[in-house]
Amino acid sequence: MRTKPPPGTTYLYLVRHGATPANEQRPYILQGDGIDLGLSPSGKRQAAEVGQFLSGFPLDHIYCSPMIRARETAAAIAGHHGKDIVPVEDLVECCVGMWEGLDWETIQERNPEEARLFHENPAENPYFGGESYGDTLRRVRPIFDELLAKHRGESIAIVAHNVVNRVYLASLLGLETRRAKDLRQQNACVNLISHDERTTSLVTMNSVFHLSEQPL
Repeated sequence: MRTKPPPGTTYLYLVRHGATPANEQRPYILQGDGIDLGLSPSGKRQAAEVGQFLSGFPLDHIYCSPMIRARETAAAIAGHHGKDIVPVEDLVECCVGMWEGLDWETIQERNPEEARLFHENPAENPYFGGESYGDTLRRVRPIFDELLAKHRGESIAIVAHNVVNRVYLASLLGLETRRAKDLRQQNACVNLISHDERTTSLVTMNSVFHLSEQPL
């Protein structure tokens, strides 16, 4: 999609932010809307690589979550297009409540029943003290819908987060929200979405071919 979309169509390049130290540590810790880390050195490289990749696409507007990791990734994209980034408050990552900063082994030890319920159906059962996947989808889908309708005939990029992206992509695929956890969103991946007056279609999901170090 290296050309502008047809009149009446919007192209959306939906990106997950580059890696942070919390993403990379082992075991990794949950990083919702409460830990606002910047990118790690490898995350900055990923942001530069996705920025270089998208430099060949005619982006008209660049939106992002206001969290540091998303803004830094968006800035790496925007620099190639001479555009300002536009943070959108409600695109923050899912609130993981009392599990913020914890790894899953610790969570299982502290809150085994809440963890079991969450894993069985995250669409209805929230992170302990936080949001469910259903809550997150209800928060972010109106934003995506609004921006897709607003920018007919244009291409836009949105830099968001793992759970935010997964629940929205699941809705486009017609999957139950509980199954969003099965969709992969690697750091600095690109998803391409096409929208016109009749339909919103997922064209490409979790593309990482532009990254020099391919995730497993």
